[in-house]
Amino acid sequence: MAQDAIRMDGKVAIVTGGAGGIGAATARLLTLRGAHVVIADIAVDRAQTVAGELPGALAVALDLEQEDSILALIETTVAHFGRLDVLHNNAALLSPEIAQADGDVEHMGTALWDRTYAVNVRGTMIACRAALPHLRETRGNIVNTVSNLALQGHIIQAAYSSSKAAVIQMTRAIAASHGKAGVRCNAVAPGMTMTPALKEAFPPALRKVVEDETLRDQLGDPQDIAEAVAFLASDAARNITGQVLVCDGGGASHVPGISGFRSFFSGESA
Repeated sequence: MAQDAIRMDGKVAIVTGGAGGIGAATARLLTLRGAHVVIADIAVDRAQTVAGELPGALAVALDLEQEDSILALIETTVAHFGRLDVLHNNAALLSPEIAQADGDVEHMGTALWDRTYAVNVRGTMIACRAALPHLRETRGNIVNTVSNLALQGHIIQAAYSSSKAAVIQMTRAIAASHGKAGVRCNAVAPGMTMTPALKEAFPPALRKVVEDETLRDQLGDPQDIAEAVAFLASDAARNITGQVLVCDGGGASHVPGISGFRSFFSGESA
């Protein structure tokens, strides 16, 4: 192992959903650590803006509902840089409008369910499938962004959470099938993360509910998740595969209602 195994010098990484939020933070961090980064996003203008800030970065339009678009991303990356070392599947269907419409199963729209799975599961599968031959050549790896909601039940976002649970199982399947070929596959499960999209989708009162159940003194931000992704993508994590790294500030690590207990024993509820 290299002396500084966290470095990514000379490696090529694709970050889907790289035009903002967690994706943009990850692209910046991977670049800082020496990688050449492809910023893939359906919002190609914003992707080009981010790429313009990063030495050697390339912006590519990506529509995860279109197989040809996904295949073109992989082909363009390899044609431009000559290799592929990391695929970070970060893009998902999670606009504020979609998040607000994604409720419980009884009231679920079939079109919303199908589109969520088309983007989050089918699109991720196609990207992995197209990338794996190139990752096998470089002994590279995949890091999938999932969610703590894929590990816990909730009264909202049934489509999103179950689609991300499917990606967790896909992560394990790829790790099992391609590990002996030198390819690792892991997932990062953020909790509520203070991205611009999240701030728009969830009002302060709902964010406060989650913050109260968080063991840190604040909710995480995109840089927190980027650090986890960059670690798993690096040689420092060479013995880690098939795993889900939960990055939720400890929200999933404790008994339910810890904020109420905290208030009770501090005397706030007296």
